[in-house]
Amino acid sequence: MLKMLLPVDGSDNSDKAVAGFISMINWYKELPEVHLLTVQTPLSGNISFHINATDIKQYHHEEGLKSLENARKLLDQAGISYRYHITVGDPAEMIVQFATEQKYDQIVIGPRGKGNIEGLLLGSVTNKVMQSALIPVLLVK
Repeated sequence: MLKMLLPVDGSDNSDKAVAGFISMINWYKELPEVHLLTVQTPLSGNISFHINATDIKQYHHEEGLKSLENARKLLDQAGISYRYHITVGDPAEMIVQFATEQKYDQIVIGPRGKGNIEGLLLGSVTNKVMQSALIPVLLVK
């Protein structure tokens, strides 16, 4: 069974990529094992001097669940089982690292997410993932 990683960030483009993947799922001979991943940006500055590590971890978990919410609803509505994961770090680096460590067969990603620069052909995270991943990357619009 193929193991698929779908990185999501809660953006409309991310939701469109999940919907696009759902529409293509019948292309596979057998239903792949689907894993959602959201990567939370680390808090900047000296925040750890003022807030304990447990509270920071809880914050990232709550924000991660918010980022996963729409993708989870789409997969639930389609009757596709999945697992989800929340990590913290640089999005592109963490997606590639997570995919490598967990031995996924393919990364399925949208062309753009929540990036600050609009109108580029590919978002910076997507571009970095495509350039550095050692496994196939399927770009879904």
